[in-house]
Amino acid sequence: MYKILIVEDDLQIARSLEQVLENWGYEARRVQDFENVLAEFDAFMPDLVLMDLYLPGRNGFYWTDRIRTISGVPVIFISSADENMNIVTALGKGADAYVTKPFDTTVLISKIQALLRRTYDYSPAARYLEHRGLRVYPVSFQAGYLDHTIELTRNELKILTVLLAHKGEVVSREELMEALWQTDCYIDENTLTVNVSRLRSRLSQIGAENYVHTVRGVGYRV
Repeated sequence: MYKILIVEDDLQIARSLEQVLENWGYEARRVQDFENVLAEFDAFMPDLVLMDLYLPGRNGFYWTDRIRTISGVPVIFISSADENMNIVTALGKGADAYVTKPFDTTVLISKIQALLRRTYDYSPAARYLEHRGLRVYPVSFQAGYLDHTIELTRNELKILTVLLAHKGEVVSREELMEALWQTDCYIDENTLTVNVSRLRSRLSQIGAENYVHTVRGVGYRV
């Protein structure tokens, strides 16, 4: 059973989310102390976090930033603030998706299911993904090749896991962008190009050159 932490100070919304999630078979918990969100996160060890933007004291940006120092679990922002700058800032802090209030609970559940599948279902029995000597460790955000290991950023890990889930196939740029930035906000395609370029550079540091190939006009493959 996946565990979901609800960081929402509106008690009515928080209770409603808790009930909906439990009806869908998830174990849900509402944060009680908004001065110690990280402590409650650490105690519950959730598989996904639903994060409001405006909270008592520190806002959702702050707590997402803190969570990212200790964990790579998916974070979905839920907020009535739908300005593009808020969405971009949330994604920059490490959020995986952004849903604006009021929202359709079925849409939210679909996003939760998709994120949980992408994060945890690539290889249920294995601690790492492997292809042609390169090992990727999703839990620890690391990649290893021969006797060398590097730390991966959130985006680098996602690009690699999506490509490895479709090894031998071409993954379109649109699919990768959807996996990286699940939002209705427009994201410049050049941002994906920059992320792939950085990933290639990082892989070359451990000797895994020419691992990610560009299929011109379509996308990428390993």
